[in-house]
Amino acid sequence: MKKITNHNLHDRFVLRDLNIKESWRLFRILAEFVDGVEGLCKIYPAVAIFGSARTPPESTYYQLAETIAGGLAREGYSVVTGGGPGIMEAANKGAREAGGISAGLNIKLPHEQKPNPYASIGLNFRYFFIRKVMLVKYAVAFICMPGGFGTLDEFFEAITLIQTQKIEPFPVILVGSEFWKGLVHWIEKRVLTNHMISPEDMAIFHVLDDPKQVIEVIKKAVPISFEDGDELSCPV
Repeated sequence: MKKITNHNLHDRFVLRDLNIKESWRLFRILAEFVDGVEGLCKIYPAVAIFGSARTPPESTYYQLAETIAGGLAREGYSVVTGGGPGIMEAANKGAREAGGISAGLNIKLPHEQKPNPYASIGLNFRYFFIRKVMLVKYAVAFICMPGGFGTLDEFFEAITLIQTQKIEPFPVILVGSEFWKGLVHWIEKRVLTNHMISPEDMAIFHVLDDPKQVIEVIKKAVPISFEDGDELSCPV
């Protein structure tokens, strides 16, 4: 049997760090949670926007993400992203240029993901699962622009938590019907038809194209009003 001797490869995989001799790494995990809670409480209520890091600025989806984020910021919502380039950059840019809170939760990767310059609040995470907790904790809605595995992961994570009643329901919106129609069709024809989900589960998420509709769905579900002098409290 071949024995792995490449220590650089070994060090790359985070979960391999958690052995009995390196239990001190649990303190690093705890520290990331503490940094996240202390650094992000001020962004509530936020809308998390996901999408491909490979989307160029000239893309229609880049411009669409920028427009949506700007509109949300003007309505009083913070915008939080994964902190990287592409759609994440577009969303952070739109929110910041509209005068809103623009947060980026960057993740350390083997090929370092460079934080985009438009996040007014930035945190770096080593562990994906902590970053995901932070994205859900302070978000009142999820917007998924066209993206890859990471975007799909966030989408299915959100609808699973809502379906299993682990979190309070909030809007989950897929933007770009042409891009997402194949996935939605597969869910309907394979997962729903085989009774692996219930018909009402299909209502957990929306598929929209118009930025105004996206913002209106979020405003209707999670209105922000300070007319009575009260403020939305940050979740603990």
